[in-house]
Amino acid sequence: MLRHWFVVSLLAFGWTVGLCSVSVQAADEAPIKILFLGDNGHHRPAERAAQLVPVFAKRGIEVQYTDDVGVLKLETLNKFDGLMIFANIGEISPEQEAALLEYVASGKGLIPLHCATYCFLNSPKYIELVGGQFQRHGFEVFRTRIDEPSHPIMKGYSGFESIDESYVHHKHNERDRIVLERRVDNERAEPYTWVRTHGKGRVFYTAWGHDERTWGHPGFQNLVERGTRWAVGRDLKEVPEYHDPTGWDLTATTAPRKDVAEFEYVEVGKKIPNYLKSNQWGTQGEALSQMQKPASPEESQKHYQTLAGFEVELFVSEKDLAGKPIAMNWDERGRLWLCETFDYPNELQPRGKGRDKIQVCEDTDGDGKADKVTTFAEQLSIPTSIIFARGGVIVQDGTETVFLKDTNGDDKADERTVLISGWGMGDTHGGVSNFQYGLDNWIWGMQGYNDSAPVVNGQKQQSFRMGFFRFRSDATELEFVRSTNNNTWGLGISEEGVVFGSTANHNPSVFSVPRRH
Repeated sequence: MLRHWFVVSLLAFGWTVGLCSVSVQAADEAPIKILFLGDNGHHRPAERAAQLVPVFAKRGIEVQYTDDVGVLKLETLNKFDGLMIFANIGEISPEQEAALLEYVASGKGLIPLHCATYCFLNSPKYIELVGGQFQRHGFEVFRTRIDEPSHPIMKGYSGFESIDESYVHHKHNERDRIVLERRVDNERAEPYTWVRTHGKGRVFYTAWGHDERTWGHPGFQNLVERGTRWAVGRDLKEVPEYHDPTGWDLTATTAPRKDVAEFEYVEVGKKIPNYLKSNQWGTQGEALSQMQKPASPEESQKHYQTLAGFEVELFVSEKDLAGKPIAMNWDERGRLWLCETFDYPNELQPRGKGRDKIQVCEDTDGDGKADKVTTFAEQLSIPTSIIFARGGVIVQDGTETVFLKDTNGDDKADERTVLISGWGMGDTHGGVSNFQYGLDNWIWGMQGYNDSAPVVNGQKQQSFRMGFFRFRSDATELEFVRSTNNNTWGLGISEEGVVFGSTANHNPSVFSVPRRH
């Protein structure tokens, strides 16, 4: 049976804000009582509380708001199951600090939100209690990465996207702390939502929550309810699942293995570049001298994390090969075709003088491991992509795109045709890569930041650099599709035919929107 009641929070302590809410909950469960401490600052906590109170009231959580820091005394605090803080109050008295610490340690909940990590700046113990302190922020649209999907707070929760202040913290207290979510950008994976224990009590913090856009988001409201119930020790089964309709769920991954060996290092002399963070590109510090020794294939395998239900199995390794695998593809017979290089990155050779090969790795006895390696083609130099077409393979061989074919069935190429020439290779890191067969029946590829004017059928094409291009498998046509912001390498095509790419710097994902006249 459900019962309804009406709560008017004019608050007997002389607090300044009145809030109305309607609450529905199971008749045999006492409501959760939360004291919400705000201030009169630019985050407008009273207005944010007005957004949250009616939502929480329907969920059986009574929230009472105040901006009076004088409530931080045990006589008042003990009337509530938890204390929620959304404020930038500069100082806390020793008596208030002691009361807060004792309150939480006795088994109560603390729910600091967003700017609460920059509250009570005179109290190192408060910073330790919360688990970190705000340092700086940007402002952008983002979503967080869930790091602990099995934690009770995160079960059945997908995360959400909002425009918000993108917090960076410092003074982290990792003791008894579990990071639930991280905000990931090009520089860091910033802890963003976490929990801690303190004595018998619990702390839930999230950096989300700058203004009304996030506070009004059902994903944020669901997250804060989850954190509130966890902090006060209530059953989270009462919280409905939340799946963001604008996002997607990431399948859980396998846990990191604990039986990995320590990496080993060798002294090579001070010759390893040491690039430093700087406003001036290329700034280097003192050269480093320790280089990590390669781990064995079996040991390397332990470091992989996969989607739940999948595992990594070794098919072929260094002991079966001579050079470095640089590109690969699987044929319809389950054979792995590898571009194997000695020349990359510093020794690009003239045509026919290279040391690189195309190797065909085959499992002949059905045990899932390659036991036969056949050299399909050799004397290549820096082959960076391979794709099957017209009964053979198209390979990017340094400055040329070539077609290689076995015409007599011995798995060795006896036909070589140059399809496209003239690719720039002023920097071997900026060449052509990642051939993919498109739904348009063209082969798509990526050109790095080298400037190229490719030649097709004896005709020089338009000059282009760093971006998407496509060509017909017989190279009768080539088209530059669009540019990117820097050295381009990744390429993928979705089931719908949307073409995605990525670059080496500051652009992990971009999708191609071809322009047509």
